[in-house]
Amino acid sequence: MKPYVTEVTMQLNGSARLRPAPTLLCRGYQVTIPSEAQPAPLVSAADLSPGVSDERLLTALLDGSDAALFAMDTDGRVTHWNRNAERLLGWTREQAVGRTGLGGWAVRDADAADVGTRLLAALTAPPGPPGVTPRTAHEFPLLRRDGGRLLVRALTTAIRGADGRPSGVYVAFGEVHAQLALERGLALSDALLGDSTWAVLVADADLRTVAANERAARAMGLTPVDMLGEPLAEFCGEGLDELECALERTLAGQPPEEPIELWVTPLDEGLGDDRFGAPATPPGAQRRCLLSGFLRLGSPTAHGAAPLGVAWVFQDITRSRRAAQESARRAFRDSQLSRATRAAAECDDPVEAAQLHLHYALAGFSEHALLDVVGDAAALIRLAESPGAFHEVSTPAHGVTVRYAQGHPALQALERGVTVRATGGAARSVLATEHRWPDEAEHALCVVLRSRGRSLGVVTFLRGAGRRAFDRADAAYGEDVALRVAAALDLGGVAGDR
Repeated sequence: MKPYVTEVTMQLNGSARLRPAPTLLCRGYQVTIPSEAQPAPLVSAADLSPGVSDERLLTALLDGSDAALFAMDTDGRVTHWNRNAERLLGWTREQAVGRTGLGGWAVRDADAADVGTRLLAALTAPPGPPGVTPRTAHEFPLLRRDGGRLLVRALTTAIRGADGRPSGVYVAFGEVHAQLALERGLALSDALLGDSTWAVLVADADLRTVAANERAARAMGLTPVDMLGEPLAEFCGEGLDELECALERTLAGQPPEEPIELWVTPLDEGLGDDRFGAPATPPGAQRRCLLSGFLRLGSPTAHGAAPLGVAWVFQDITRSRRAAQESARRAFRDSQLSRATRAAAECDDPVEAAQLHLHYALAGFSEHALLDVVGDAAALIRLAESPGAFHEVSTPAHGVTVRYAQGHPALQALERGVTVRATGGAARSVLATEHRWPDEAEHALCVVLRSRGRSLGVVTFLRGAGRRAFDRADAAYGEDVALRVAAALDLGGVAGDR
């Protein structure tokens, strides 16, 4: 007969307490051991029997689960009941464990037989393929301790022993409305990352792409697979700073209150960095206007934790935005033409009227304008200039012949009778000097002055390095201005003809 201790030594915070002399029963005799101060031995997992160790481990795992769980043996007796089940229904573990069936306390008596049969049906279900645990979904109402009813969705799983025979069933359940909300969230994310009308890109806290749908990949000229794990700087050029700023603000919990428009230029994978180390923008790359919204992604289970990332939801509105800009530009230019015409009508001097047309044309169009007319010797003579944002102008004085070199854009426009556009390209530093233009001139538009079937001269519009090159719409507007300038010069007989 093994002796047993009638009193257990307590150990708090690692300090020993004096204990009274314990009394042992050994073979029917009382034996008293002298009192002494010694710490109680710590119980390790190795000192526990396998059954006790497994039971504690299982209880800890069940309590740490995010789902409400309980287990039943083959007779329908409740063997386990975790804390989430207690939170949802109000029944404590002590009140639930050991009861046979759910009827009368967790389920109405009228529903007890049906619910019990459905739960224990997992015991007789055929086993699934190797490595796959079959689960069965059920929906039924449960009773809370306060008498209220709760509709739950439950998954039942049979627990089988080493011999393959079922030894019980585990039931994981949750409120139906919470499950539906979770499923809707998952379905929404799948739909957005699928064939959605909006482009969606998900970035982690380090602003690396973790998911993107097809529309977002097409907007960047890539495939979704190519974007995974890459920072935004790998496929975004101009506009990257504004995009990253919006993403970082969203991660910090201060997303833009309204959708914002971002102008972004996609990068070409075949290009390296420019001479300043920045990603090179492909020549002729078109900026895209992206109507963007930003969503902070937080964990639904861990409140107050660090964000999981940010979702960038955008739509390419480049075409409509450019159309709106073009419409506003045309309206403004038409207004400038009308104002210039009314102002020129009050001028007695035709040269002053021509200068007024050039002055009104500069607003939002170019920084400088040069007016050259055909002289008696069929050479171009500088008649007027319109001031701009350049430094000291390196052009001849008014009334002096302009000695343009052969092939100059102004001479080409005069000889061919058409509008000529020119840009510096690779030789921007020498463009202005060679063409006898202001020092900072980079883009030029040379328009011939035509009136009554004659070429009266050339008007040259110049833009600096901070402006884009002249396009076809700019050429059409320059020709409208040139018509009015030519009419004013022809009316005053200022220019010759060619």
